[in-house]
Amino acid sequence: MSRNERPPLKQAEAVGSLLKKLLGDKGLDARLPRYQAWLVWDKVVGEQIARRARPLRIRDRVLEVRVDHPVWMQQLQMLKPQILKKLHAQLPDCDIEDIYLRRGNLKPTATAPEKQTPDWQSESLSTTELAEIEQNLAPLQDKDLKEEIRRLFIRQKKLDKARNDS
Repeated sequence: MSRNERPPLKQAEAVGSLLKKLLGDKGLDARLPRYQAWLVWDKVVGEQIARRARPLRIRDRVLEVRVDHPVWMQQLQMLKPQILKKLHAQLPDCDIEDIYLRRGNLKPTATAPEKQTPDWQSESLSTTELAEIEQNLAPLQDKDLKEEIRRLFIRQKKLDKARNDS
């Protein structure tokens, strides 16, 4: 059939609807809402938990989640009802009934980047900042104590500057 013989396409279909049709033809369309849990996981549990726990698979309406530390497993065990409630609020058609927690190492994800600490050691302090530190140390008589506290104050001031710059 040549281009001129084809009827014009009225409107392009969205990828989501095509995917639903394709899965529907294979009888898998009922599972699609369950697997959207991966898409909303970070939003449902928050950034801190998402760095420690990731969805792994779904079996018989149970979401299996890999957790990197036993303490986090215990915490998530207590939070399971709230997580399920939030999951169902985000995905009303999702029929996940339970969450199974499994201990294991997590692979780094693009959605949960590691936070970088600022390079505070390369920061330099102004003469005013150093004078302020010396003024705070003036009442101390013990030389060793004074030197240790000076180092601590300098490190803290550099760290504060690096945090404010980033």
